[in-house]
Amino acid sequence: MSETKVAVVLMNLGGPDSLEAVEPFLRNLFSDRDIFKIPFGQKFFAKIISKSRAPGVVKQYEQIGGKSPINEITEKQRELLETALRKETINADVYSAMRYWDPTTKETARKIEERNYDKIILLPLYPHYSIVTVGSAFNEWDRVFKGEKDRVVKIKSYYDKHFYLKAINQKIDEALNYFPKGEKIFILFSAHSVPQSVVRNGDPYQMQIEESVDFIMRERGRENAHSISYQSKVGPVKWLEPSTEETIKKLGSQGIKNLLVVPISFVSDNLETLYELKIEYGKVAKENGVENFVVTEGLNDSKIFIELLKHLVKKLMAEK
Repeated sequence: MSETKVAVVLMNLGGPDSLEAVEPFLRNLFSDRDIFKIPFGQKFFAKIISKSRAPGVVKQYEQIGGKSPINEITEKQRELLETALRKETINADVYSAMRYWDPTTKETARKIEERNYDKIILLPLYPHYSIVTVGSAFNEWDRVFKGEKDRVVKIKSYYDKHFYLKAINQKIDEALNYFPKGEKIFILFSAHSVPQSVVRNGDPYQMQIEESVDFIMRERGRENAHSISYQSKVGPVKWLEPSTEETIKKLGSQGIKNLLVVPISFVSDNLETLYELKIEYGKVAKENGVENFVVTEGLNDSKIFIELLKHLVKKLMAEK
């Protein structure tokens, strides 16, 4: 075991672990000023909008098991990564920190402050950088962590790393088996949207999404026609387009019968993949003439994805 003692923090969105937790989870989400910049009354805004949206969101969670799977998936990823690192004789403790649910970033930071780590590695479970995801997670850490800041190392993105691209392609290969052999299959990469104003202000998210898709399709030999769309828009402001729903309608009108959707910006299955893509947009696809509609599984506990996380940590451990 190495002498250097390291804490690795897997940073994720988190999700309600019961139907009763939906409203407080939404309140935490809408309180985030990195996403929703309200000039005044942010907490009041968050309380009102979460209360109004909760009943509809509860109905969605009821259709995927009554809670978000993201907490359990992240815990599994945490266990697998910790085991993988210790097999490499790296003296590492792996923690999880959820931005909007438990364990909170503050709770995890307190645990880490109590132990004398030589290095703390923040590893967001978002492959692509955006201020509304990775940036928000880092900002929250900076607010609540009271230890020595120079021990903290932040991994901003890994959208172009070999093991990430390989893990996505493995999920695509698995999903292609659900289509009739010999049929032409269109691949739609669906990314979580962000406000257009964020991108105009220099956020690299959209560019990184496009680069990831280009790398993935290049490795596949560009055998399939493909495009990129954006989902999960919230609020009245302009978000990245085209929307996934409208893109599916358009593809159906163009005669596409076999459609594979790849949730490119999601590491773990959640409400957006299990309900929005599979159930809601599955109906849209059927109504618009798509005969075979498949959504790839999230990376979740993929061995290749865990290998990626291990590789990222090892690389940082080797740096002085």
